[in-house]
Amino acid sequence: MKKVMGFWRCWGLVVGIMIGNGIFMLPTVLAPFGKMSLLGWILAGVGTLFIALMFGLLAKRNPMIGGPYAYTREAFGDLTGFLIGWGYWIAVITAIAAGSLAVTGYLGFFFPSLNQSPLYSGIVSLSLIWVVTGLNVVGVKASSTFQLFTSLFKILPLFIIAGGGLLIGDISETAAAAPKEQATFFNISEMIMIIMWAYVGVEAVTLPSDDMVLPQKNIPKALIVGTLTVMAVYFLISYGVMALVPLESLANSTSPIADAASVIFGSWGAVLIAIVALVSIVSNVNANVFIVGVMPQAMSQDRIFPKYFAGLNKSGAPAVSIVFSGLLASLLVVMNFSEGLIEAFKTLILLSTLATLLPYVTSAMAELVLQKKQYSEYKNYKWSSFIIALVALVFSIFALIGSGLMIALQGTVLIAAGLPFYYWSKRHGEIIVTE
Repeated sequence: MKKVMGFWRCWGLVVGIMIGNGIFMLPTVLAPFGKMSLLGWILAGVGTLFIALMFGLLAKRNPMIGGPYAYTREAFGDLTGFLIGWGYWIAVITAIAAGSLAVTGYLGFFFPSLNQSPLYSGIVSLSLIWVVTGLNVVGVKASSTFQLFTSLFKILPLFIIAGGGLLIGDISETAAAAPKEQATFFNISEMIMIIMWAYVGVEAVTLPSDDMVLPQKNIPKALIVGTLTVMAVYFLISYGVMALVPLESLANSTSPIADAASVIFGSWGAVLIAIVALVSIVSNVNANVFIVGVMPQAMSQDRIFPKYFAGLNKSGAPAVSIVFSGLLASLLVVMNFSEGLIEAFKTLILLSTLATLLPYVTSAMAELVLQKKQYSEYKNYKWSSFIIALVALVFSIFALIGSGLMIALQGTVLIAAGLPFYYWSKRHGEIIVTE
C-alpha cells in the first residue's frame, strides 16, 4: 500500500486526537481549582511534551505497529505487553463512553431537558455510541486528509474565544483554590490527573506507522509540534473561559465554551461554538471507535489474545473488536449515569486517563531498558535521551497519584480482568490468519 501520511497529516492526527471532548468539558470540572488550573495546564503540558519526546525516541529507534503495547512487549515480554495493551484498550473504550456523555452535554445547550433527565441523557449517549460503531463496522474510512481539516476547523473557533477572554474578560477576582482539605501536592496531582484527559492521545500517532512516510522522522516531529500546538490552545482557551464565565456558573455548566461564546457574541455565537464542539467531539468519538479495534487485533496476531478479535469483515474492519468494545462502552455509561452527567464524566475521564498513563509509565521504562541495551553495544550513551525518558516516567507516576484510591482500585480490577483472556490465548494459541 502507498504510504500517504507525511508530516502535516501526522500533525493533524496528533492534534485531532488530543483536542476532543476534554477542552470542551474540563473548564467545568476544573472550576473548583480557580486560577490554580492555569498552572495545571502548563505543568501537564510540559509533562506531556516530555512524554511526546520519549515516544519520539522509541519511534525513531524502531517504529512499531501498536505503539505503547509493542514497545512494552519488546522490552518486558508477553505478559507485561498484554496488560498494557489490554489497559490501553480499556482506556479507549472509556474515552468512547466519556465522549458520548460530552456530546449529550453540548446537545443540552439546544435541548435543556436532556441534562435534566438521566434517562434521556443515557439514551442519547448510548445511541451515539452505536451509530458511530455501526458506521465503523460497515467500513468507514478514516481519511488523514479529513483529520487534518477537522483539526484546523476545531482550532480556529477556540482561538476566537481565547482572544475574547484576553480582550474583554478578567480573572483578577478569581482566586486560586484547593477544593479538598488535603496537602497541596495531592490537590495539584489530582488536578493534573484531570487535565491529562485533554492531553492523552499523543501516543496515537505511533500506532499506524506502516501508513507513514519516513516514520522515524515524521513521528517525532509531529509529536513535538502537535503537542506544542495543543498546549497553546488549551492554556489560552482555559484562560478565556475563566475570564468570561463566573466560577459559580462555570462549575455547573455542561457546555462551558458555548457559555463563554455567548458573553462575546450573544446567542448566535454560543450556537456556533456549540455546533463546533459537537462536531469536534463526535469526530473524536469516531476516531476512538476506529482505533479501538486495532489493539485487540494486534494482540490477537501476536497470539496473546483470542483469535476471534483478529478477524476482519469484508470491508476490512475488525468488526468483532469494534462491536464488543461498543458493548463495554455502553455498559460503562449505564453504570455511571446514576451520578449525574458531570460526575459521570469526571469518573470516566479519570478511569480512562489512569489506563492511558500506565502505558506511558511502561513505555518510559521500556525506553530506559532499550537505551541501556543499545548504548551498551555502541559504548556511546546519550544522557539527553536518558533524562527525557526519566522525566516522562516521573511525571506519569506523579499524575497517576492524582487518580485517588477508588479510581486506582477500579482501574486495577479492569486491567486484572484481562488475565483470563491472556492465559486462555496462550494455552490455545495458534497462528492467526486475517485474510
